[in-house]
Amino acid sequence: MIKNILWDIDGTLLNFEKSEKYALKKCFEVFSIGECTDEMVSRYSEINRGLWEELERGMVTKKFVLIERFKRFFESEGISFSKTGEFNEEYQLRLGDKFFFCDNALETVTLLKGKVRQYAVTNGTYKAQSRKLAGSGLINLFDGVFISDSVGFEKPSPQFFEAVKNEIGGFGERDTMIVGDSLTSDMKGGNNAGIICCWYNPGGRNNDTAAVIDYDISDLKEVGRIACEL
Repeated sequence: MIKNILWDIDGTLLNFEKSEKYALKKCFEVFSIGECTDEMVSRYSEINRGLWEELERGMVTKKFVLIERFKRFFESEGISFSKTGEFNEEYQLRLGDKFFFCDNALETVTLLKGKVRQYAVTNGTYKAQSRKLAGSGLINLFDGVFISDSVGFEKPSPQFFEAVKNEIGGFGERDTMIVGDSLTSDMKGGNNAGIICCWYNPGGRNNDTAAVIDYDISDLKEVGRIACEL
């Protein structure tokens, strides 16, 4: 039976795209750069996503990603702005200003509290993620939180999951499941750790990676059913 559920945060429990849009536009206001249109947000998101995927593959460091994404974005938009470090610091704070739950996320985690042990496993920065978890109330529903900044490793690295495993008392035979939206981070990481992999896939995407998926779900309510059946 399932004893432990490892929850990804951004894109699984919390709608990262909405927070990203709010934070980016707010930072443009704070630094008086001008208007940040929805089209600009989409272009930034693509740059940001690409760099995080490089991080997951071990090609770059998180420190590099946090600054480089804004350098590339401003350059691509033809914006002359050199305070990318300050912009990033403000952006981390603004990401934690507002919270947008994915469909049935809060209900599912609340339902499972006390029935299984639930942990947050996230690659987000400590500054942003700690504020999100506290402000959203999720911190009160989890039995533990693992943020890559504190762990010292990123998903999907075996070291990240080894740290989680050691802290929670081990992964038994098919008793731990990771739930996440990323094939390259959550599902590959789950494969590396030898645990059950539940892919949150509301958009009905195809798995074009080598990651092995145990459950492909479109609604987080299904996590409760899976946890109770196994």
